[in-house]
Amino acid sequence: MVTTITHDPRQNPNNVRKVDHDIVVVEEIEGLIKVYNNGHIERPPIIPNVPPNNSLPHLTSKDIIFHNLWSRIYLPNPTNNKKLPLLVYFHGGGFSLGSAAWKCYHDFLSTLASKIEIVILSVNYRLAPENRLPAAYDDGFHAITWLKNQAIVNPKEQNWWSSKCNFSNMFIGGDSAGANIAYHVAIRLNKNNIKPLYLKGVILIQPFFGGESRTYSEKYSIQPPYSALNLSASDTYWRIALPVGSNRDHPWCNPRLSDTNNIKLLSVLICISEMDILRDRNLEMCNILAKAGIKVDKHVYNGVGHAFHILHNSPLSQPRTQDMMTHLKAFIYNNNQ
Repeated sequence: MVTTITHDPRQNPNNVRKVDHDIVVVEEIEGLIKVYNNGHIERPPIIPNVPPNNSLPHLTSKDIIFHNLWSRIYLPNPTNNKKLPLLVYFHGGGFSLGSAAWKCYHDFLSTLASKIEIVILSVNYRLAPENRLPAAYDDGFHAITWLKNQAIVNPKEQNWWSSKCNFSNMFIGGDSAGANIAYHVAIRLNKNNIKPLYLKGVILIQPFFGGESRTYSEKYSIQPPYSALNLSASDTYWRIALPVGSNRDHPWCNPRLSDTNNIKLLSVLICISEMDILRDRNLEMCNILAKAGIKVDKHVYNGVGHAFHILHNSPLSQPRTQDMMTHLKAFIYNNNQ
């Protein structure tokens, strides 16, 4: 299907590649996405989509539709009759790739929900460049307003999971671009009445931020084999996701200290990969939030790169992922007061 998009005049002319007569590729991340000047987008199926399934014992997953979006819910069977914390999760992919149905996310979130006993709503937000930011932020906010309605109305068709969910013990999180979405949705929520929902904390896994000025890790970090993110790809993701005419100092990409004024009461968990080009950006975000008086729980995972927890592209991926899940569980249950 051909979709119409508006192209960023800042695009690098070196990225323009002739295809056929007047049709050219204007943006490309090799093997992941091609954007043509006629509005056509190509995304090779690099990761398979999988249906909701109950491959893990004591776990139910189903897809639901609301606000012209769909999301996947993961419900573990609790060891007792207690109501479970709720995590609203946003997948990564540079705002332009990925799906809540991707096998790597389905496997990760199934294991996470089962291991630490939480209900997870994985949101399938709209992608750029067909839908530039703030479309993904809007979709995240709509997911929260839908949850608010479920908590108030308690419709029978959603009772299979909502009856086991503690809506006053909610967390928002994601990885990479999904962590960026979680951060900006959290800011928006603090300007709105979401009762009876109560946001207890924000989980940022290798959050995708940027800026015009390069950090040390962006310039000099040695990437592991099969790295999920390099500097060229990062720049391209931002060009096709930010509003036309914006650069990487836009506050959606490069948040300022003043942007945190409305989330002073939140606790934030930030998970950082040592070999990620985003490492220094993530450490900088820790400092920004701490200076704003926000409680920050920081963990650095040595020897692994970006998205190690879903791509398993390192011998250290599995033990580091187990460490991360332990940290997520401690963060959620330590803030479950």
